[in-house]
Amino acid sequence: MSASTVSSPIASPWWDRGVLLAMAVVLAVLPFTTSGYVLYVVNLLMVFAVLALGMHLVIGETGQFALSHAAFFGIGIYTAGLINNQWQPPFFVSILAGAVLSAALGWVIGLLALRMRDIYLALATFAFGEAMQWVFLNWESVTNGSNGLQMKPASLGGLQLMNDLQAYPFVVAIAALMLWLTVALSRSRLGSAFRAVRESDVAAVAMGVNTRAVKVTAFVLSAAFAGVAGGMYTLFTSFIHPESLGFQTTILILTMVVVGGLGSVRGAVAGAIVFGLVSELLRQAPSYQEIIYGGILMLFMMFLPKGMASLFAARRKSKRASSVDVAEKHA
Repeated sequence: MSASTVSSPIASPWWDRGVLLAMAVVLAVLPFTTSGYVLYVVNLLMVFAVLALGMHLVIGETGQFALSHAAFFGIGIYTAGLINNQWQPPFFVSILAGAVLSAALGWVIGLLALRMRDIYLALATFAFGEAMQWVFLNWESVTNGSNGLQMKPASLGGLQLMNDLQAYPFVVAIAALMLWLTVALSRSRLGSAFRAVRESDVAAVAMGVNTRAVKVTAFVLSAAFAGVAGGMYTLFTSFIHPESLGFQTTILILTMVVVGGLGSVRGAVAGAIVFGLVSELLRQAPSYQEIIYGGILMLFMMFLPKGMASLFAARRKSKRASSVDVAEKHA
């Protein structure tokens, strides 16, 4: 018996498919077995997952340390909400509009990023995020300022999404689509170019990669994902306040990606689920959230810099090694 005939189920694609199938079954059964609040939390976790996937593209895949994700999320929310309030088109039109506007501003930020890197890029994108929150707070004729924006229910073909249950299937479907798109991008030539830029600009150029175009594309896609997440949020929420779109939200999303595992799609999704639940648990203690998130980030960067994904990777490696040992003994 050769080693190639013995394989670990954890190391094979069938393991991932099994996990996805189990998640699909749980999500399909959930509306029939849980209350409205649980569905609200699941909807929120789907939004966080898309946000984390967007940040994964720019930080995890391309290595561009950007801190403007909450701003693009807010742009998606306000664009979709305002369009729906004014014209009430099918919700996918307002979501697409938010994604396009976010992507356009992401293109601008991407062009600026070509001149900066590391801490300078982080500070510049942080400044953009703070500037956008100032716009949300002070452009009262559009956003209603510090009073917050009340949004009409989203609609599709005459059906109005009045509660979390009605929005649930659409939110889950969009999240699944964005996950599929992220995996497809990661496996494409563009994904390879992202990772080449992350490892070394010089080496990427030597390999024939257009680093300028790759970096800008990463910012555009990341911003578009955040815009889609903002549009998803309007499907089950009727109110938005600018203070919920500040630096704390960016830190939360960054924590999801870093603790989940930089460069890992699975890690980004796992981090979104875990810290989405943590954020709900800490809702009653908002003044401590930034301290807790910061402490968790520090601990992981010190003791588990590759995040939760490294634990699963180590387990798969151990299982694979054990399978090879068994095969060699029976050879």
